[in-house]
Amino acid sequence: MSLSETAAEHSRLHLLPQTNQLKGLMTIIRDIKTPRGDFVFYSDRVIRLLIEEGLNYLPVVDKEVTTPMGVPFHGVAFEGRICGVSIMRAGESMEQGLRDVCTSVRIGKVLIQRDERTAQAKLYYSKLPKDISDRWVLLLDPMLATGGSAIKCIEALLEAGVREERILFVNLVCAPEGALAMLALFPKLQIITAEIDEGVDEQKFILPGLGDFGDRYFGTED
Repeated sequence: MSLSETAAEHSRLHLLPQTNQLKGLMTIIRDIKTPRGDFVFYSDRVIRLLIEEGLNYLPVVDKEVTTPMGVPFHGVAFEGRICGVSIMRAGESMEQGLRDVCTSVRIGKVLIQRDERTAQAKLYYSKLPKDISDRWVLLLDPMLATGGSAIKCIEALLEAGVREERILFVNLVCAPEGALAMLALFPKLQIITAEIDEGVDEQKFILPGLGDFGDRYFGTED
């Protein structure tokens, strides 16, 4: 069994349904020939699917309402409050998708960069909602390679009082190495992703990947 197959079978790694629609969207955004406007448009569609799927893992309580026909309906209501936290800068591309489905949602930001001396991920900036310890957190980052930045961000969330089981990592493309490392380190974490790639190369780039997501989304490619 390959590493990507192992990751796909993990009980806390949740793949979007691998429909033809999703495969078509991912094909467009992976294509080097796709112009920026199309890349943004189709990435936003996948992000919306991911956010909607992530909300499925929030707790609910039973709720009864009355329909316009005067008939009771037994449904559910979300329990608890949420917020988003984006890992700058690529994660900021996912903020609007969260706002589109969760009105007035609070969004924090974290900046993680690699320390040139130690080659380790280092926290440079963190601005989180004051009551984040009372919320469920959708952690947003489109690409997951080795997991170094995401792990450092989760550590910052835990230090801020967020309960590990309330962290949902929402991601477009992940390498199995990074996903499995995160799940092993945080046994209550849930990951929601669109696709699991083959792995990373010697430079720790995801293969087959889609390039630098932030550069392609924000138009800052060389």
